[in-house]
Amino acid sequence: MRRVLDSQTSLYFDTYFPYTTRKKLKFKHYTVIGIGGNLGDVRKRFTKLFLWLKNSSLVQIISTSPILKNPPFGFKEQLPFFNGLIELSTNLNPKKLLKFLLSVEERFGRVRTFKNAPRTLDLDIIFYDNLRYKDTTLEIPHPKWQERQSVLIPLSYIQKANIK
Repeated sequence: MRRVLDSQTSLYFDTYFPYTTRKKLKFKHYTVIGIGGNLGDVRKRFTKLFLWLKNSSLVQIISTSPILKNPPFGFKEQLPFFNGLIELSTNLNPKKLLKFLLSVEERFGRVRTFKNAPRTLDLDIIFYDNLRYKDTTLEIPHPKWQERQSVLIPLSYIQKANIK
């Protein structure tokens, strides 16, 4: 199902987006991961990502948002992006989680060419517990998350899903 938000922005509701588990959480840390891409069949890739993460022993999917189709920012001469959020539980610390996510991006064909370039898959740590952290390779919460519709709109759906 597709819901048009404006002339450049739509929400897609697929089999696994949105999703909420009913299983007890098995790991101690909570994280929100931003997912994005604009090369190839991104929505199909998100489904494959969901199934791959669901079978991973390192993370447990708590919930996912609908998928947002929105215009690019930064480098604007490219196709629109599909973005969403996945809530996970994990025992990985933030640096190990980042390393894990970079390996997942590579597994799904990510090639880094330049900042804000088109990509098959982008995975970003948006939140990790209530941690505030910054070094040369990682900043938590993700910088400028509160200014990006690609985070705010999907986040509103996750928050609604988890308020019982």
